[in-house]
This record gives sequence, C-alpha cells and structure tokens, in this order.
Amino acid sequence: MSLHVEHLKLARNISRQKKHSRNSAGSIISNVFTRIFGNFRRKDPQCQEFVKGILLSPLFKIFMITVITCDASFLVLWTNYEAKYHLFRLYEVSQIFIIAVYSVEFYLKLYVDPIGYWANGYNLLDICIIVIISIPTAMISINGLHYPYLNIGNGLQSLRVLKLITYSRGIRALIEAMGQTIYTVNSVLALLFVLMFIFAVLGFCLFGVSDGGDVDNWGNLAVAFFTLFSLTTVDSWTDLQRELDDRNFVLSRAFTILFILLATFVFLSMFVGVMIIHTETSIKKFEYDLMLERHMKLVEEKHMILKQHQEKIVMLMQSQKNAGYESFSDLVKNFKQTLQHDDPMILDDFGTSMPFIDVYLTTLDNQDTTIYTLQELYYEIVHVLSLMLEESNENQEPQPENQQPQPEKTAYG
Repeated sequence: MSLHVEHLKLARNISRQKKHSRNSAGSIISNVFTRIFGNFRRKDPQCQEFVKGILLSPLFKIFMITVITCDASFLVLWTNYEAKYHLFRLYEVSQIFIIAVYSVEFYLKLYVDPIGYWANGYNLLDICIIVIISIPTAMISINGLHYPYLNIGNGLQSLRVLKLITYSRGIRALIEAMGQTIYTVNSVLALLFVLMFIFAVLGFCLFGVSDGGDVDNWGNLAVAFFTLFSLTTVDSWTDLQRELDDRNFVLSRAFTILFILLATFVFLSMFVGVMIIHTETSIKKFEYDLMLERHMKLVEEKHMILKQHQEKIVMLMQSQKNAGYESFSDLVKNFKQTLQHDDPMILDDFGTSMPFIDVYLTTLDNQDTTIYTLQELYYEIVHVLSLMLEESNENQEPQPENQQPQPEKTAYG
C-alpha cells in the first residue's frame, strides 16, 4: 500500500512541475481548443498509442538529432560558394528531405495530441522553424531569384538549429532558468539605465562643452550614452580617459573611476550573480526530475515483476489442481528446479532488505570490536594483578627456622 501511495505522490509532483513549466501563450491556445473540442472522443486509441511510442522512443530521438546535425552541416557548406556550386543538387535534395522530416514530425505530434500540442512552447518553436524554412522558397516562387530581400530569408535559416532545443533537456533547463531571471534582470537593467542616464547628463555638462570639450565622446546625450556603455564593458576606457586628461578636466578621473565601480563591479556583478543563482536552481530541479523519473521507472518495473510472479503463482496453482500433487511443498520443490540464476526475485521480508543487512553487519562489526577491547582490558587487569602479587611477595619478610609461632590468644586467656 505504501508503494502505491508513494507512486501517486511522485506522479502528482511530476504533473505539477509540468504544469508550471508550460508556456503562457501555449496555455491560452490550449484552453481555447479545449473549450471548442472538449467533448471530442478519439476512435483510434491503439493507433495513437503506437504513434506516441514511436515519438518517445530513443531511436526516433537519435534520428531527429542526426537530421538536425546534418541540417546544420549543410548550412555551413552553403556559406562556401564553391561547395554550394559543386554540391548544388545534393543541397537541394537534402533541403527537401529535411523539410519532409520536419513536416512528418509535426503531423505525427499533432495526430497524437491535437489539443495539448499547442500548450508546449517548444512545439510552437518547431512550427516557427517550419515557416522559416519555407520563406526562401516562397520568396523565389513569388519574386524570382533576384529578389532584393532574399538574403534576409536566407540569413534566417540559421535559426533552424534551434530545433535541437526540443531534444535536449539540459538546454531546456537553461532556457527555463533564463526565463525565470527576466523579472529580476529587468530590475537590474533598469537601475543600470538610471545610473547611465545620470552620468550621461553629468558627463555632457562637465565634458561636452563646445569650447575645449570632448565633443566626439560627450557632445550630446546619445554619444554620452554610447561612451558610458564602453566604460561599462571596460572597453578602451584608458583611451577615453586619456582624451579627457589631454583637455585638463579636473574631475574626469573621479568621474570615470566612480562610474566603472558602480556600473561594472556592482550592477554587472549583480546581473551575473542573479543568473548564476537561477541557473543553479534550474539545474537542481532538472536533476530532481531525472531522479523522480528513474524512481518511477524502478517502481513500474517492480510492479511488472510482481505481476509476473502473481501470474506464475496462479499458473502453478492451476497446474497443481491438474497435475495432482500431494501437497503444495511438492509443487514448490518442482518449481525450484525450474528456476535459473538470472530470474529476478523481489523479497519484501524485512530480514532480507538491504538496510537491515547493512545494520546487521555493522552491529556484528561493533560486537567484534567490543569483544577485542574487552580482551585487551582483561589482559591488562591480569598483568596488573600479577605485578601486585610479585610486589606483595617481595615485601613479605621471611620468618626464622627456630622461632616457634606463638599461639593465638583467646578470650579466656
């Protein structure tokens, strides 16, 4: 009974985590589809389970990762003019094959869960990638090969590599961590913008004067913002400071050092710290999910083995009735002869559990240690007593031979 309760708790935790990790836009679309097609019942559950098993199989995952890797390799070859010219036919055939694979994957996922498919943000990313793949073909068919904006459509093909996110749980965990840091990072960036605005106005007033000032770097507010951005990244800040020193600005060094300390060592460090904290939390959650899944698999395997054992016992009971054994012990002896060394066995007895065996062996070790210590103490006690006996014999004086022992006095004299 406890195993079933634990199984239900773990399943409930996994379902809650999946609900929290859904995309908000996808949830809205899913709710709309649920309201419209909520009463729809499928008539092909067996085929649905078969297709779902294909999509969840490791072989299909390896196949899709291989296709995505080949797609990225062809994009790299496409950037070389000579390779594209000599392998033009291969490139065209590969693009048709890749588009076909992505489309088949989309239709299979949509067939398995036509309503819940839209609740996953990564599925929406797959749809966007399919649209991006179709952009150059649509541009060529409408406006020809010499369309001026065709290079933009070709440049967007680099986003096709993002499809790898769907099949990488580690990358999804990092993306979720980045999504969780949006609100905190926005606050940090807002404070950094306020700081840059204050120093931009101050720098324009101090160093952006038209007579003898640094107009190129502090001449207006936009240029001052760009200069402060360079100081924030600590990129060539010595050259900027040298230009201010050449114009003999007294407060320039204090201004530069104060801004670099606040912007770089405070705000950027805060930004990095927030990212690290949320990334560490997401990684721990990812490891916890893996542990839960492994535990769930172990529980399912255990239930399957127990079910197989129950079926075998039922078969044995039926065979006992048909074979006419004298007693159940004879049936068990016959069954033991059919067992092999690799047959899995589940023992629910307390005395055969691993924690009990570990505690029992540890107790035996402690008993051996205690007995050994007591033996050492007994040896020491015997040695001390022997020494005391020798000293008492040495201290005892010997009596003369002619001296008769005096009789003891009694109460009567």
